[in-house]
Amino acid sequence: MRDKHTLRALREGYLGRAVYKLQEIDKRFNLIKKESKVLDLGCYPGSWIQYLIGLNCDVYGIDIKEVKGLKFKFIQKDVCDDSIFDHLNNDFDAVISDLAPRLSGIKELDNEISYELCYRAFEIAKKILKHKGNFLVKTFDNPRLKEFIKKLERNFDYVKAFKPQVSKKRSNEIYVIAKSKF
Repeated sequence: MRDKHTLRALREGYLGRAVYKLQEIDKRFNLIKKESKVLDLGCYPGSWIQYLIGLNCDVYGIDIKEVKGLKFKFIQKDVCDDSIFDHLNNDFDAVISDLAPRLSGIKELDNEISYELCYRAFEIAKKILKHKGNFLVKTFDNPRLKEFIKKLERNFDYVKAFKPQVSKKRSNEIYVIAKSKF
């Protein structure tokens, strides 16, 4: 079933509705400056890439599924594969992650896998972000969220959990914004 945001994305030529989440977050928190160097983790189907290209960013994307039809530096790998670092250096202005587990329907399991993915995204961000770089990650609202936020607060000047208005009401996804890496 397609909601109004999915239909709008199709009408406006975006590859997915998630673009409106990133737009809302970026507008509110000023995460991504024009012409920044940005890594998009879990970049398939590509709507975040489209947004970044629109900002004239130097875009890198990593996913196990190929994103076709867009011009950016694509790395087709699992984000948990350390060989991704062979393709990256430590001068990124922002790392953004929309990684999500394949849902099993078992809430505790899905929450744990989501936490592992967001923590992996954080590990990547710590290695490749410039000083003062920004980080955005999706996770599920779960008991370990506060623990994760505390870890981010030890590495960034500003950390905030946020649920975009475009997120589906029934979804327990939440985005964590971390600005200005130490």
